[in-house]
Amino acid sequence: MTTMPAPDRRRTKRKDLSYAEYLALPDDGRIVEWVDGEIIRHMPATQIHQDVASYIEALLRLYVNRLRLGRVFDAPFEVRLWPDGPAREPDVLFIGRERLGQLTERRFEGGPDLVVEVVSPGSVTIDRVDKFLEYERAGVSEYWLIDPRAHQQQADFYVRDDAGRFAAAPLDDNGVFTSAVLPGFRLKVAWLWQAELPDAERIVAGLLADAPGLSDELRAVYREMARLLA
Repeated sequence: MTTMPAPDRRRTKRKDLSYAEYLALPDDGRIVEWVDGEIIRHMPATQIHQDVASYIEALLRLYVNRLRLGRVFDAPFEVRLWPDGPAREPDVLFIGRERLGQLTERRFEGGPDLVVEVVSPGSVTIDRVDKFLEYERAGVSEYWLIDPRAHQQQADFYVRDDAGRFAAAPLDDNGVFTSAVLPGFRLKVAWLWQAELPDAERIVAGLLADAPGLSDELRAVYREMARLLA
């Protein structure tokens, strides 16, 4: 039996449409972005893309909700990066509590605090070049670029420096990235490449056991939860 390959997110383009026309497009569940009069329709994600994006979203949502840090969204959800600027739909994004006033029912106005893009075969240049520059200009504080493709498996993390430019953020000796935007949140890159992704609730319980601002009693609860879920 022949197995058909899963579709990737190669984009199809339609030019010379206004932002108003973009907003009027029917919602078919696909990721559709608008940049300088160009409509970019992304094809459905591959399984590995969906798995990794969903896993990161789950980790962030559990952590953010427990600590009441803000809101986490996943695609498709529009981000209008600046007035008259591009309308993007990041794979995952985080908005801190102090910026929730920029959130409307349909979109977020401005650059989110954290943006995650999962690279697919058709999105390498747009994620690594186009969106990199746009997110930097829009004031995104932290940008994660996760490439789970076979023979790639690369994760790059960027944080805003004092000059307002993205600077590469290093991993520690154990391959762990520590977020500058989410206090106490750590991501071990090797988790993302496992055939069976680690239990998100166990991982987050372990993170919460060390999270800042929690009582010793609550830390003990999360530590025991992580132990029971192991």
